[in-house]
Amino acid sequence: MKLFFKEHALLIAVQIIQFLVILAIYWLDGYRHLLPALYAVFLGLFLLAGYLVYHYLSRRKFYKRLTNELTSLDDSFQSTEASPISQALDHLLKDQYKHYQTKIKALESRQEEHLKFMDQWVHQMKTPLSVIELIAQNLDEPDSSNIREETDRMKTGLNTILYMARLRTIEQDFHIKPVILSKMIHEVNGDNKRFYIRNGVYPNILQENQNIIVETDEKWLFFILSQLIHNAVKYSRGKSNRVDISIFEKGGEAVLEVRDFGVGIPETDKRRVFDPFYTGENGRKFRESTGMGLYLTKEAADHLGHRIEFESRAGEGSSFRLIFGTTQNLTPL
Repeated sequence: MKLFFKEHALLIAVQIIQFLVILAIYWLDGYRHLLPALYAVFLGLFLLAGYLVYHYLSRRKFYKRLTNELTSLDDSFQSTEASPISQALDHLLKDQYKHYQTKIKALESRQEEHLKFMDQWVHQMKTPLSVIELIAQNLDEPDSSNIREETDRMKTGLNTILYMARLRTIEQDFHIKPVILSKMIHEVNGDNKRFYIRNGVYPNILQENQNIIVETDEKWLFFILSQLIHNAVKYSRGKSNRVDISIFEKGGEAVLEVRDFGVGIPETDKRRVFDPFYTGENGRKFRESTGMGLYLTKEAADHLGHRIEFESRAGEGSSFRLIFGTTQNLTPL
């Protein structure tokens, strides 16, 4: 209704001014019988109102469509009245929808090609890295350890690239199934043995509830936990020799907590720790920081329906908690 009156406000104003001008002309010409003149004005206004009411009722769906938001792209194909302006709008929206779909398909095709290239490239790079590690085993120390340290860093970077590429189509990469949290922690710790030894920081499992099972994606959970542990170890190096890992239940929710006693997060950086490519103050001190680990962790957790909370004090360490929803399966084995 508002749109209709906005569109016809000028027409109404012009008609009223026209009636006033006609009355003024008759008055200046010496015509002093107001009642017939006012009756004529009334008839003119009545006809104008009748025209506006008919015009609105005959195009009500059209104006309603213009004022209501589209809930989906398919709404662009809705048909309104058979009036020329309505048909022109329908034709315009359909053409726009077709152009949009064409561009979307082209972008999706390019994105799919990019993801395939990234997957192939990462897997191709892992093969020479494995060969380098085998060669390094036959070398004397400390050359062997130094080479394997660098290959581990390269593997971590390649995995980050791979998961970042997969994040764009993460919904298609999910395989939700029951996962035992304690078993997952032991697998991650086993995969990071050399990383712990190299940095002189070791995992300390405080509470290990063997009965907690959650519904999640095993591969992505492995990535999330690995990222949290890598950050905890990296920012504890030279300040603390342990990282506490806990599994417990709180308020009907399963909680996996990784706590370190390292440098902590400055107050000014807390609100941006999950932003992509943001390294903050600590990132300037630790050159290995990319600013993508916590971003990918948060995005994956959100898509899985989990929550991430953290507490940190500069100089005292940080505590990151991965909280599984109340719908998770917490029944014992």
